[in-house]
Amino acid sequence: MRIALGLQYDGSPYAGWQVQHNHNTVQAELEKAITAFIGEEAKSSPVHTITAGRTDTGVHALGQVIHFDTNVEREDFSWVRGVNSFLPDSIVVNWAKPVSDEFSARFSAFERTYIYALHAGPCRSPMASTRAGYVMLPPDQWFDIDAMKQAAQCLIGERDFSAFRSSECQSKTPVKTMYGIDIISAEPWLYFRFRGNAFLHHMVRNLVGCFLQIGREKQKPEWMAELLAAKDRKLAAPTFMPDGLYLAKIDYPEEFAIPDPWLENSWLPAKIMNP
Repeated sequence: MRIALGLQYDGSPYAGWQVQHNHNTVQAELEKAITAFIGEEAKSSPVHTITAGRTDTGVHALGQVIHFDTNVEREDFSWVRGVNSFLPDSIVVNWAKPVSDEFSARFSAFERTYIYALHAGPCRSPMASTRAGYVMLPPDQWFDIDAMKQAAQCLIGERDFSAFRSSECQSKTPVKTMYGIDIISAEPWLYFRFRGNAFLHHMVRNLVGCFLQIGREKQKPEWMAELLAAKDRKLAAPTFMPDGLYLAKIDYPEEFAIPDPWLENSWLPAKIMNP
């Protein structure tokens, strides 16, 4: 039997999603919790989870989706309640359901949405520590939103995103399709929403770093297109902090009937979560 789970987690205590030797990760905590819930059955069939997106160190998730195979049968809510009883407070299972063997949390997904939340002003917010990025701005300054929106236009469509790709990226190709980029200003907050078929390692954080250079008028809007054409990571802005990055939603074909994430659980504004 194949089971799909919908997860939310605060990524700040973890070294990312993927299991790593001598590091605390979300996948390790989840597989340990599922194993504890299954009990004796896990000895003959170890739990291995497949994820829709491998989040990095400090990155959060509001709508992560995973699947695993098991011989154990439980009611949907029993999976939710049982696995949650073994998880730390920073991770929660929102829903569970059996799916067909044709479903893959990773390969069946056709769209992923990431949100970056940024706080800007003369002082950082201690309430947003590890939950949002931060940029120091004088009280009378704000970003050039129109310039950033202008810069975003060249990124829409199928593009080679080599300029925004980490050197550690394992993707077979730097060519991805960006469906939309929304930039929402709500001083002292700034939000970026990225929708694409897939994303490269550090791609969103690298794009946010470049947008902020343009928004602070350190670069012209045309700079984004120049970076895209140059395909050279060294020319772009430094990778921005992970604190404000959220894997918000994964979209699948209707035939799999995968539930929407419980976005009402998020502290982010409704207009950001449900455009």
